[in-house]
Amino acid sequence: MMKRHFTQRVAFGLLLGATVLVVLPVVFIIVYMFINGAPALSWEFITSAPRMAGKEGGILPAIVGTFYLMLGTIVFALPIGVLAGIYLTEYARDNWLTKLINLAILNLAGVPSIVFGLFGLGVFVMMFHFGMSLLSASLTLASQALAMTITTSREAILSVPREFREGSLAVGATKWQTIRHIVLPQALPGIVTGAVLAMSRAAGETAPILVVGAAFLAPGLPNSPFDQFMALPYHLYTTSSHIPGIPRSVVWGTAIVLLVVVLSFNLIAFLIRLRVRRERLS
Repeated sequence: MMKRHFTQRVAFGLLLGATVLVVLPVVFIIVYMFINGAPALSWEFITSAPRMAGKEGGILPAIVGTFYLMLGTIVFALPIGVLAGIYLTEYARDNWLTKLINLAILNLAGVPSIVFGLFGLGVFVMMFHFGMSLLSASLTLASQALAMTITTSREAILSVPREFREGSLAVGATKWQTIRHIVLPQALPGIVTGAVLAMSRAAGETAPILVVGAAFLAPGLPNSPFDQFMALPYHLYTTSSHIPGIPRSVVWGTAIVLLVVVLSFNLIAFLIRLRVRRERLS
């Protein structure tokens, strides 16, 4: 009996230690970021355009460009990903074609981001003549986000109990009506989670947008999807590695803003999931 309790305490201690080892570096990075970047944060820094190659002014065009990029990514990736997830879970048969599609999705998730950038350059910029633009960048990041969106949508749909489907079909509903009114509402929290993860990854990508439309200094905010744009990750990369003499507080301040942008989308997704769950339980 004592040996069992001792083993349980050792296992608990190991699990707690592993959790602390994961959390501590994240806390250290956030604290270090705020200590070094807080002096640069001001209303002017958030609401003005950069001047003198980013040494003065603010990062408003980069913030707006990042929001446009995230929204464009989810607009293109979410519908295709959810529809593909529905097909693979509800309609596709277990044959060689389905296995090939699943293998392609797994391989898509492992492709390096710079390869997606070259794909976007060749297809969206050159073949479709979208040019170096916000549209090309959004489509490129949407292609990269498809694997995560499809996978999370599939898992969310599969988590819906089969009894829900059988009950709906038993009262005379068609298969599509069952999917639309029963399965998708139940799977919505998981689908939203996958969409947010895809957007968060898109917000932090630098390599793909580097070759399809991101600009370090743009004359203004993008007025159409075919305009070039600024983005926080590319702006952060350029200022930290290619601009001599730039204050380090500006670089860390940009990193803080990027972190807040990503966390704001995560907060919105959390509130959506919470509301959906409350409505489902009520």
